[in-house]
Amino acid sequence: MNALHPMATDKELSDFLADVERRAFKQALYAVRKDESAFDIVQDTMIKLAEKYGDKPAAELPMLFQRILQNTIRDYFRREKVRSSWVSLFSSFGNKQKDQENFDAMDMVEAEEGSYGAETGLGRLERKQVLQSIEREVQNLPARQREAFLMRYWQDLNVAETATAMGCSEGSVKTHCSRATHTLAQALKAKGIYL
Repeated sequence: MNALHPMATDKELSDFLADVERRAFKQALYAVRKDESAFDIVQDTMIKLAEKYGDKPAAELPMLFQRILQNTIRDYFRREKVRSSWVSLFSSFGNKQKDQENFDAMDMVEAEEGSYGAETGLGRLERKQVLQSIEREVQNLPARQREAFLMRYWQDLNVAETATAMGCSEGSVKTHCSRATHTLAQALKAKGIYL
């Protein structure tokens, strides 16, 4: 432990987790598209942070939390891929049985409405293409506009928090965000994407 950067107190850790929970849930939900899974991911992330990094300085908690959250989301997709492989494998075994010729284990699983699994292949492709277009246009924004836009609308920071993080005035943050949203809207409209 460094005297210049003392470890976070229990209250600091608790306050940090309470503050970040809603934003983390939105981020996880955006990634996995299932409320229950997003909630589980956030809870796992919070537990890992508290158990493994609760002795770190409070200033390091946001970076550590984001790293753990991203790793937990990746782990979720790995598990889903493995689960899907096993279901396909068992499904093919079931199809070989004479008395269950048309059996498919996936027919037994109902996708939650609005979830990734409930989308059609075409719907998934269209959503992926729209997201890729948005990501490309965000990357094309000038650096300060992109930074303000991502902090405000992706990380869900308020104007004051964004201004502090960027080292500028709240008015500058509002200007950067306004210009970014206008530029994005125009670029996406030109591609036939209306949000």
